[in-house]
Amino acid sequence: MDISDMAQRIAAGERRALARAITLVESGRADHRAQATALLAALGTEKQALRIGLSGTPGVGKSTFIESFGLMLTKQGLRVAVLAVDPSSSRSGGSILGDKTRMDLLSRDPRAFIRPSPSQTHLGGVARRTREAVALCEAAGFDVVLIETVGVGQSETVVAQMADLFLLLLAPAGGDELQGVKRGIMEMADLIVVNKADGDLKATATRTQADYAGALRLMRARPQDPKGFPCAMTVSALEERGLPEVWEALQTLSKWRRDHGFWELTRATQARYWFEDAVKTRLLAQLESPDARRALSALSDAVAAGEQEPAAAAEAFVRELRVEGA
Repeated sequence: MDISDMAQRIAAGERRALARAITLVESGRADHRAQATALLAALGTEKQALRIGLSGTPGVGKSTFIESFGLMLTKQGLRVAVLAVDPSSSRSGGSILGDKTRMDLLSRDPRAFIRPSPSQTHLGGVARRTREAVALCEAAGFDVVLIETVGVGQSETVVAQMADLFLLLLAPAGGDELQGVKRGIMEMADLIVVNKADGDLKATATRTQADYAGALRLMRARPQDPKGFPCAMTVSALEERGLPEVWEALQTLSKWRRDHGFWELTRATQARYWFEDAVKTRLLAQLESPDARRALSALSDAVAAGEQEPAAAAEAFVRELRVEGA
């Protein structure tokens, strides 16, 4: 594979080259990982898009919101990339859902690019190489990158380590709405959007938004937020109401953070996080070598038979790894 040629084609905005590059960074093969690293280095980090992370409970209307929101942005002349992380099949490892089938109009928009990726059982729901896919989309000249995650849970907060802004999508009439305040994900949200504010649920959505707005005012202020943020809003993705207000709020917050130095600080903190994550991944990969597996199996049998204490066996295994790595 000609890395230099692929880098030039991606920088020129060629969609097929971008799709091939994302497939490359998602691969776990050692030769593919080496090529992906070289490609990312060749592309550099000069181009920067607005990265928006989205999460929400299943059925809240994330795909409908993303399609309506994305179409609104493309009509304004912006190029939008959507990295939709699908639940993975435990049998095949592929995506169970197909986001392109649920974003039919946006997937046909020439200014939009949608890439569903299997979550590959990765903690946090965000696919293992989504961060690198974001970098590729930025290099291809996209103005906005939307990162959709699988459902909501404590582990979903990993999306905050690759997004500039984090949007939490909620549905009205979801039971005790204020139970959501207990989730750590609430503390990381920059904007809470109550979807489905239409029809019979419009009044309920307004009450839900008021509940969350009150709860946000009680939370401890964050240094990276101007007055009035984080905030709660209502939208109807189906009727395309409230979307311009959401975009205006995101732009206001983004500009304030840029002007006050929090944008660069956040990006630097995220880079440090992903560096440490890459180091941990490489260290864990050493456990998968044939020699390491044999040593681990032998010591595991000894512990199970009561011949060694778990702590002593672990220490012996680590010493053996150090000798092999020396």
